[in-house]
Amino acid sequence: MARALLRWPALLLASVFGLVGCSRAGLAEGPPAAPPDLILITIDTLRADAPSFAGVHPGTTPNLDRLAAKGRVFDNAHAHNVITLPSHTNILTGLYPYQHGVRENSGFKLRRDVPTLATYLKAAGYKTAAFVGAYPLDSEFGLDRGFDVYDDRFPKGSRPTEFVLPERRGDEVVRLALAWWQQQKGSRRFLWVHLFDPHAPYDPPEPFASKFAKEPYLGDVAAADSFLAPLLSPHLEGKEPPALIVVTGDHGEGLGEHGELTHGLFAYEPTLHVPLLLWGVGVPPGRDPRPARHVDILPTLLGAAGVKPPTAGASRLPGASLLGPAPSGLAADSYFESLSASLNRGWAPLRGVIRDGKKAILLPLPELYDLPRDPREASNLFDAERRLAATLLRSLPTESEWPPPRGAISEEEARRLAALGYITSTASTKPSFDVKDDPKRLVDLDRKIHDLVDLYSRGRLEEAVKLGEEVVKERPEMPLGYSLLAQALLEKGDTAAAVKLMQEARKGGRATESLLVQLGLSLAELGRAQEAIEVLEGPAGHGNLEAGNALAQTLSEAGQQEAARETLAKLLAADPEQPKTYENLGLVALRQGRWLEARDQSKKALELNPGLPLSWNNLGVALYRLGQPEPALDAWAKAVELDPKLYDALFNLGFKAAEHGRTAQARKALEQFIASAPRDRYGPDIREAQGLLGQLRAKG
Repeated sequence: MARALLRWPALLLASVFGLVGCSRAGLAEGPPAAPPDLILITIDTLRADAPSFAGVHPGTTPNLDRLAAKGRVFDNAHAHNVITLPSHTNILTGLYPYQHGVRENSGFKLRRDVPTLATYLKAAGYKTAAFVGAYPLDSEFGLDRGFDVYDDRFPKGSRPTEFVLPERRGDEVVRLALAWWQQQKGSRRFLWVHLFDPHAPYDPPEPFASKFAKEPYLGDVAAADSFLAPLLSPHLEGKEPPALIVVTGDHGEGLGEHGELTHGLFAYEPTLHVPLLLWGVGVPPGRDPRPARHVDILPTLLGAAGVKPPTAGASRLPGASLLGPAPSGLAADSYFESLSASLNRGWAPLRGVIRDGKKAILLPLPELYDLPRDPREASNLFDAERRLAATLLRSLPTESEWPPPRGAISEEEARRLAALGYITSTASTKPSFDVKDDPKRLVDLDRKIHDLVDLYSRGRLEEAVKLGEEVVKERPEMPLGYSLLAQALLEKGDTAAAVKLMQEARKGGRATESLLVQLGLSLAELGRAQEAIEVLEGPAGHGNLEAGNALAQTLSEAGQQEAARETLAKLLAADPEQPKTYENLGLVALRQGRWLEARDQSKKALELNPGLPLSWNNLGVALYRLGQPEPALDAWAKAVELDPKLYDALFNLGFKAAEHGRTAQARKALEQFIASAPRDRYGPDIREAQGLLGQLRAKG
């Protein structure tokens, strides 16, 4: 008995330091005679006080300390966003977020007409490569432009019922980056290395887990520093040609300050103030007190390479090279924003500006801080200095105003970002906001949202459902609450309650496209295929690839195989690199008895992502039907390895392994199937498996 898996996947949500005067009047001006190699290192979620060269946590980052000792440390550096994708886009384009258009981790992609650091340097004759550590910097978001190599080896597609962390450890990133660097010896090289390790959840490897047992965040920072040693040491020891190395964090981490556990909600100094150091060609050692910004990094690197950035028009850069003396007079403003809570939850958007140490934040409850005197931002001076605050807030660019244009968020995108702690959704944009929308008033709700996801991920579903109900009740206009509660109900096995909730959200205009996709899939699971099709046709008609795939699945389940094939063909025309589409084509082919086509489509899906358990199961069915039992058994074994809850693959493997003499494999699969398969869905199959297992045991 060979069967294709028909179970539908569920939607997963997934100190400012004392400033030391410059040791020299200024830095060397102008590029060197021979443009140097360039290395940009970005360490995700790196607070300004985390590296030990900041003087707060000694012994944390010995490798970066060596770089800082011979380089230049900018003690007053700031990001412009407090989440990964927009912040890196600022760094790589030299533009503010309202200029390049990428405002959040989801629903945004860099426009093709926006040049990047890599496009400038590639045109100047550099070999260019990037090695990134996590999914928010996946090439699909457009930052790969201009790179000869953009290494983002994260599998496309998804596993349906559990969080999959789309990241890789820093030592693997550095190993691959170093291999490329050595292969390009003799060429002018630009390398970008991104390490994700300090990002929550904090889980440092040994020996850092033991050494920093009470501060696991610092343990992850220390681990990231250790991973950089093979890349940095040859430069520090003079074994590499002249180079300019820039190290910064994309943003910081709240660690409980101002009520923020991680990042993305506020833009206080724990998340906005970042480390920034330069080492190498044209960089004298010392501490530099000047205000520095992420938008200054691109002109700094271009200046070192002898490349002139645009000076006019839309491409004119707001930043300035740090390879030179600090400009006299007033420092340039530093714009910043935090829009995630508004875009994903419907809360008030946060924008602000830093000028000469004064930091103004525009919210329904506005804020003003004097950073040199109040680095912890404990005293809001807005009421006392309204004129100054008004002047600063009037300087906010009109282009940065609300709301920014945003694309659809795919189910896959939401799931993968949720696995990294970025809870995405689509909130209806409001024309205005009041005090109740200010994120300062919603810190407790923010904590509940994070707790809900944590409970869900740890399998504490009763508690997750209860907390989800509280979230929906507390903020009924927030679509995210319905998505989170629905997912908890689905994982708990209460599909009917989840469908009822999602239908209520749809009726009240609070259902995102991702929630509609989940509603359609859930209706199909309950045998209500026609209702599912009606729900899915809306988002599918808007070009939502996940909705299109879900619609095709539902059409196929309803017996409309040709309609399903036509839907999938349109999806392939729009995006020929989506493994889920090939996976579904393989499933449709199985249901039509087209074994060769089912095999080939499943193989295509697995070429794009070898980590798809459903495709391995479908491939096994096709191979078995084609008279290739041994490869079929191997495919089912791979499916079960990837997803032990793929019950149809367990069933297939157990019965067919027994037929072909793989007794130990058969017994293990049958035992696992009997112990874990839901009895309401697999009751007869479980009894059949028990009978076969009894026979195998009797034979010894």
